[in-house]
Amino acid sequence: MINNYVVSGGSGFIGSHLVDKLIDENNNVIVIDNNSNNREPIINSKAKYYSIDISDFKKVDELSKILENCKGIFHCSALIDVQESINIPSVYELNNTMGTLNLLQAAVKANVKKFVYSSSAAVYGNTDDIPISEQNPINPMSPYGSQKYYGEIMCKVFSKLYGIETCSLRYFNAFGERQKISGAYATVIGIFKYQIQNNLPITITGDGEQRRDFIYVKDLANANYLSMLCKKQFYGEVFNIGYGKSFSINQIASFFNAEKKYIPAVKEPRESLADISRAKKILDWHPSMKVDEWIIKNL
Repeated sequence: MINNYVVSGGSGFIGSHLVDKLIDENNNVIVIDNNSNNREPIINSKAKYYSIDISDFKKVDELSKILENCKGIFHCSALIDVQESINIPSVYELNNTMGTLNLLQAAVKANVKKFVYSSSAAVYGNTDDIPISEQNPINPMSPYGSQKYYGEIMCKVFSKLYGIETCSLRYFNAFGERQKISGAYATVIGIFKYQIQNNLPITITGDGEQRRDFIYVKDLANANYLSMLCKKQFYGEVFNIGYGKSFSINQIASFFNAEKKYIPAVKEPRESLADISRAKKILDWHPSMKVDEWIIKNL
């Protein structure tokens, strides 16, 4: 049976891999994306694309018509740069908070049964309780982290009010093919790659000993897919999606074997390491690619 799915943000880094996964599994895919992250859209010719700003509440009826006969929604669209969210919080608030709320409203109007939300480990903020489980206190350090948590809350509220199944995936640090290598939304690995390509030293913020749990983008796509297919009913459940191993930024830089330059620290958690036992048990999801192996293969 061929199912219809909608992916918001489906022409971006993570969303485009999810679109490919869904199509590879013989599904029909509709993408909603206004490309607000200022990158060249990543297009799968087998998907149908709509350019709509989901943060505009006047678009809810239009969205609901697009969502008709859709089995499920993957909500991947967001502005994602933590530092930028600190500098222009109102722009992020409109895009991330209202976009999620409007899409949930449209889903209910269209009688969509399931909604999988892309959240973030940024909801945890800085913590000494490592590894981080889903029961860790919520303590975001940025507007972005706060907005992601609000999205989780609204997913749970809409489940209670309307019976729509929802779950939230808290992504740790994504990497992989198609990651942006320059500009506001570049990943740290993408930035290092860009700097090396342009004969520049690798720039490391602070002392470089901050640690991150890096998760492969195709593993993120698979986590979304398994969340949608899971026979267990979700009404606001959350899952950590990381690898379960952390690396310091200095370690990541060492894989590139390039000149290093240390620059002033930014506001960020000191350590991030996911407890992924819940996703393994309930979703039967397991990460497949370690960051050091990917870097070595793609140097």
